[in-house]
Amino acid sequence: MTLQTLSINKERLEKRIHELAEIGKISETGVCRLALSKEDKQAVEKVKKWMEDAGLRARIDHFGNLIGRIEGKNPDAPILMVGSHIDSQPYGGRFDGVIGVLGALEVVQTMVEKNIVPDTPIEVVAFCDEEGCRFNKGLFGVRGILGKLEEGELERKDKNGVTRREALIEFGCDPTRFKESKYKEGSIGAFLELHIEQGPILEAKGVPVGIVTGISGPLWLSVELEGFAGHAGSVPMSMRQDALVGAAKVIVALNELASQDPNAPTVGTVGSLQVFPDSRNIIPEKVTFTVDLRDIDINRRHVLEANLRNQIKEITETHGLHCTITEDTNSEPRYCSERLMTIMRQQSEEIGLNPIELMSGPFHDSLSMSYACEYGMIFVRCKDGISHNPKEFSTIEDISLGTELLYRTVTHYKG
Repeated sequence: MTLQTLSINKERLEKRIHELAEIGKISETGVCRLALSKEDKQAVEKVKKWMEDAGLRARIDHFGNLIGRIEGKNPDAPILMVGSHIDSQPYGGRFDGVIGVLGALEVVQTMVEKNIVPDTPIEVVAFCDEEGCRFNKGLFGVRGILGKLEEGELERKDKNGVTRREALIEFGCDPTRFKESKYKEGSIGAFLELHIEQGPILEAKGVPVGIVTGISGPLWLSVELEGFAGHAGSVPMSMRQDALVGAAKVIVALNELASQDPNAPTVGTVGSLQVFPDSRNIIPEKVTFTVDLRDIDINRRHVLEANLRNQIKEITETHGLHCTITEDTNSEPRYCSERLMTIMRQQSEEIGLNPIELMSGPFHDSLSMSYACEYGMIFVRCKDGISHNPKEFSTIEDISLGTELLYRTVTHYKG
């Protein structure tokens, strides 16, 4: 397939991607649009205007989600929802989430321009706080519309002490009206998400587009180790209760556990760590850090978690530390709809694409949607598999092919 035969408007899609990247720009290619920040609000308002200009009826709900809708032949039929997110990591790139939202908008705008009326209503969604980096718990907006928020989530604080409740109100939302923004069970028929791969497989295979078969199950833990502060120059090594030494050993243990089987897709990461009192000549008294453990095999992940907890227990006992472990996220692997994958395979053949099929290690809004409806995902090749980094890059040619496959999947979807 050549770009000249695309149904979607490549130039318009490219222009919007670059224009959105100017909001929260931190370097030549980097962006920082933390969830519910002023940059996030500015981006949401810009995409909302694009939705309205394209003929969609757009709104921002009380969870901070941006939703644009076109009606179908049967307005009461379960919705086909298409989208992703536009919030970013603090040191993020231009494409993560963004191509899923702007690609979905391009799909629906193309349909409107071609006078194609879908069988079911279609909603283009930019979900609030997929990333989870600001309040240390992601997939907020999608879980919100599904009634899956957990107790205490609104009181979670960011690094500046701002609660999620306060951030939502500042954003223009009203947490007392969440009920108005929830979707009734069965009202969403399917969810489709276009996303950069965030991994190296497509590039290694020389393939621009992939069909996702499922998402690995993430386990997120917060670990707090507490010892005793003392003068770095006077307390003998054998008498110390150094929380940072304990944390370091736990981090090494996690890395070794996740690396045991080189053929398994297991990954383990400590991505955030805080030290108290954070002084060069005081023995660290308290260390708080995150654990991110993922695997497509839930039983293998359970075994690794148990082993990690046992090692944490041994390390804390050895160093005289007190340990508290909090579970932030725990999801099983979720597999994509065979029906939707079949449409993708058929349409790929029609346009001469030869996508490979692959699992997703990162989680996405699709993960939460999988509990409410069938879902499908399309991956786009990204250079060197880099993501959550300003060097994240996908060509507009690859993005356009992924968006074209999304367009053809949407137009051949039957509710």
